[in-house]
Amino acid sequence: MAPSTDDWKRPRPGAAGYRRDALVAAALVVASLGSWLLYRAAIDQPQAPWWGALLWGVVIAGSLAFRRRFPELVALVVGITFVVGQYVGIYEQLFSNICLFVALYTLGAWSQNRLLATVERIVIAAGMVIWLLSVLIYQGLTPDSTPGISRDGLFSQFMAASLISIVTNLLYFGAAFVFGNASNTAARQREALEQRTQELEREREVSSRQAVALERVRIARELHDVVAHHVSVMGLQAGAARRVLGKSSETDPRAVDALTQIEENAREAVDELHRMLGALRQSDDTEASRSASTRGLEQLPELVSDAEASGLPVTFTTVGTPVPVPSVVGLSAYRIVQESLTNVRKHGGARATADVRLRYLGSEIEVEVSDTGTGLNPLARPSAAPPGSAGAAGGLGQIGMRERAAAVGGEIVMEPKPRGGYRVRAILPVSPRPIGESA
Repeated sequence: MAPSTDDWKRPRPGAAGYRRDALVAAALVVASLGSWLLYRAAIDQPQAPWWGALLWGVVIAGSLAFRRRFPELVALVVGITFVVGQYVGIYEQLFSNICLFVALYTLGAWSQNRLLATVERIVIAAGMVIWLLSVLIYQGLTPDSTPGISRDGLFSQFMAASLISIVTNLLYFGAAFVFGNASNTAARQREALEQRTQELEREREVSSRQAVALERVRIARELHDVVAHHVSVMGLQAGAARRVLGKSSETDPRAVDALTQIEENAREAVDELHRMLGALRQSDDTEASRSASTRGLEQLPELVSDAEASGLPVTFTTVGTPVPVPSVVGLSAYRIVQESLTNVRKHGGARATADVRLRYLGSEIEVEVSDTGTGLNPLARPSAAPPGSAGAAGGLGQIGMRERAAAVGGEIVMEPKPRGGYRVRAILPVSPRPIGESA
């Protein structure tokens, strides 16, 4: 679940983050001392000794090395050091303000106690503003404290300078407050997004595995249909042979008994297969199972004609001398071509054309479907990946083609063509090999 705004705590940075903080703090120490030397030369007032300035620089800038480890303490130390420095003769204004801003920003961005961070920032900002107002009131009541500055009129020189100081400080502390909170909120949202991304990745992997399992069940339904058809034919042929042999007086009774046993076993096998099919078949996908035993290479021209009737220009070519092909192999080839043409219609674009080729290669057959489509969808039409892998999860159709090729010991490649379009090429053995055996 995404972290809530109430109980979420920003994780501390790692060792690399702390090292960066130390390097930044060291650079600010050097910069603060260098700036102090410039201010010392520019301001004609009593100055603190060098060792006091060194101690001031190490505390106000060096403490920032721990700003993300102890943000509340660092902000308090920097704020106190900033005020003390003004009263001990350290009049540096540039990097001391930068250090205070960084400390207040870090308090808002990294504090794990949001209430404490808010209260501490309000107290520091209010204290600084009250201090500024006190100084301005004192200067306004004692003209000798700021000689040479006009106080005549509503928008006098003194009033203008005072208003500029007040507005500048309000913007300064307001920016530190807003930017600190914004950083904390962004970190919380980023972590929530990362968690959601991980959840979606896990859900995608689960969906991919479920899709593979569902497609294998669908393939199993069709193959059971094919097997049931062939077993039923075997039983009918055995019964016919038994009746013919039974009419001859010279027939060995054992042959008749064997044929009778084959016929009974075939009938029982068909009954078992029908019961199994009833469990596997889904009510919303009856077409594929009902027609599985009649789908094969001979129906490819009909499939091409149906695709053309739907508006997709398709050419069909047969190469080589046709050879008998097992029903399961023919069914797998038919379904691969069917799904490939469906993908062309979905993703190929309005002007896409398709070319279907059936090649007889002796002990293998090859079916290839290529198109000239321009609407390539990399999620729906992935390039080659191992069956069942995350890269193969480009939809049930793609998964199904991989599973069908693997089910008969074949290979399939799905890839974009170099000059545009897409190609699906499957090589299936005429004699099915066990799953996992190389071609």
